[in-house]
Parts: sequence; structure tokens; C-alpha cells
Amino acid sequence: MPPPKKSPSPVREITEDLHRRIFSGELKPGDQLPSTRYLADRYQVAEKTVYRAIGLLKASGELESGQGKGVFVRGNHPLEWHLHRFERGDRRDSPEVGRDDWQAAALEQGRTPSQDTPRVSVEPAPADIAGWLGIEPGNFAVARRRVRRVDDEPFQLADSWFPTQVALDSPLMEERDVTMPGGVLAAIGRPQRYLRDEIRSWPPISPSEAERLELPDGVGTPVTRHVRIGYDQDRTPIRVMVTVAPGHLNTLVYEMEV
Repeated sequence: MPPPKKSPSPVREITEDLHRRIFSGELKPGDQLPSTRYLADRYQVAEKTVYRAIGLLKASGELESGQGKGVFVRGNHPLEWHLHRFERGDRRDSPEVGRDDWQAAALEQGRTPSQDTPRVSVEPAPADIAGWLGIEPGNFAVARRRVRRVDDEPFQLADSWFPTQVALDSPLMEERDVTMPGGVLAAIGRPQRYLRDEIRSWPPISPSEAERLELPDGVGTPVTRHVRIGYDQDRTPIRVMVTVAPGHLNTLVYEMEV
């Protein structure tokens, strides 16, 4: 005789029901959630159970807190990041207006992209960065850290690292948006010929990343980390870009012929 099926936990039951109501449009972006007391009565559970369910939906990006005002359905419109086109083929950089390939792609989706002024530093490479760049951990590398925004909201952290012999004495050391025809590396004579992408889901986000992304619910937000390693003609790594993309704001897209 098969064992009886387990009933879903109260937290899961509440989470799935609220998710269904949001997905169906019954609860619309900007709608305020009823009070926890009301929801506890509705679902016949303790208020702490409702708090846990709401916490999970905040972490998934479906709900957000309005300071001192309650909990609201989040109205977000994820950006499609077409990684099969990004930095490949006919790049869409527009140096005359300071627009890079990522910003051009966001504009194609009817969004308004911008980037905070990059922070540039020369510092010892962490072990993971050193591994991707093919240098010894602790050896110096050049870091360019940026916050990418869409419609004035932080959508991604994009931190690029370069071996010192590639970036020193080049425009990559300038703390401004540097855009050049075909990309900066190509313009300085170090074009990328091969790319390798590594993608990992990596919850939770770190406190420093949550602060840079201005996430109201902080470290509970699930993120995707996209790592793109660029190689020259000799398969020598010349750049690694680590992008931290909150899951509720970004859809990573690949399209391929079969």
C-alpha cells in the first residue's frame, strides 16, 4: 500500500496561493497585501507563518515592503539580456554618444539604460578572478566596477577585471564610460577572439552587493552570477567580467541554430 501523500506545508501553501493570485493578475503591481492578521485568519495559521511566506515572496521579487506602509505587489519588468549577441558579431557601441553594447541592447527593448561612473582600482586579484585570468592569486589586476541601471533602477553589477599588462596605460584606467568602435579591447589592439560563459545561481546575495544594488530586502534576494572570460587569438585570458543579476530583474537569453 503506497504511503499517504504529504500535505504541503502551510508556508508553501500560502506562498503558492499568493504567487497564483499575482501571476493571474488578481493581485496587480502596486496592490497592497492585506494585513498579516487578516491573512492568518484567511489561511487559518499563525501570523509568524504568514511572515515566513511573505519573506519568501519578497526574496523571489514578487513582493516588496513600503517603509511603514505595508507590503505591496512588486511591479517589475525584467530586462532580456541576449547573451548570444552581447559583445559578438556586429557590436552596437555608439562612441559618439557614450553608449556601449549593453546599453544599446536595453534601448532596443524600449528601456532607458544608464551606468554609474565606473570605479577603477589596481588591487590583488581574488582567487576566483586570478583563476579566470590565469594569474597567481594575489597578483595585481585592474578592476572596473559599475552599477548598470534600467529606467533609473539598479539592474546589474558589472565588474570587469584585466591583467595589468592589458589595462595599464590605456583608456581602461579612466573613471568614465569608455566606448570605442568594436569595443575598448579591440580599439587598444587586444581584441577578444573567444568567449567562455559560466552561469551560476548563487543565493543569497552578499550584503555589499545588496547595498550597491539598492535592494530593499537585502540579502534575501536570489541572484544569477554570469562570468564572461575573454581570450585573445592565442587563448590567453585578457578580461573577465562578473555580472551579478537579481533574478526578478533579469532574464538571461540564448538563441542558437540547431
